[in-house]
Amino acid sequence: MNPGTTFPLFDRLLAERGLALDAILTGGAALALLGIINRETRDCDLLEPELTPELQEAARQFATEQSGQGHFLRNDWLNNGPSALVPLLPGGWRTRLQPIYQGRAIRLWALGRPELLLTKLWALCDRALDLGDCLALGPDLEELAWAEAWIVPQDLNPEWPQHVRSTLQDLAQRLGHGV
Repeated sequence: MNPGTTFPLFDRLLAERGLALDAILTGGAALALLGIINRETRDCDLLEPELTPELQEAARQFATEQSGQGHFLRNDWLNNGPSALVPLLPGGWRTRLQPIYQGRAIRLWALGRPELLLTKLWALCDRALDLGDCLALGPDLEELAWAEAWIVPQDLNPEWPQHVRSTLQDLAQRLGHGV
């Protein structure tokens, strides 16, 4: 899914149905709309609000229409998968939201850089799938140290702290920070 082309089309559908979406994004779709990465994403992760049944149905119907036109879109392309992150984010995160899309029926915000870094670096440590996105974000050593302090307490596995350190050290080396 290319968020830059998908959202204008979905915006038109929502406007025609009299529906609206004002949401906070994270993940690859947010990075793509910010111009940080230039790749397709498999979905669009919303932190807030929880999608209403009407918006969920509109998103599913939109996915079916797009797939029928040869633009494969998963039925759950628009989801609240990462909403559990909201209470874990650092205080004041809402003050750092960035506007990333404004249509007739859709207004989208992205997390600020600090929170985008935290969530992407946590995902890198947790599932090792986000290396390209983390490289594109290019965190400096201070940002990596701050992220480590936030990520380590998020998992109680006794091996987690060392795993986080080694993952972030590897990223720092790939970024040329010489650690």
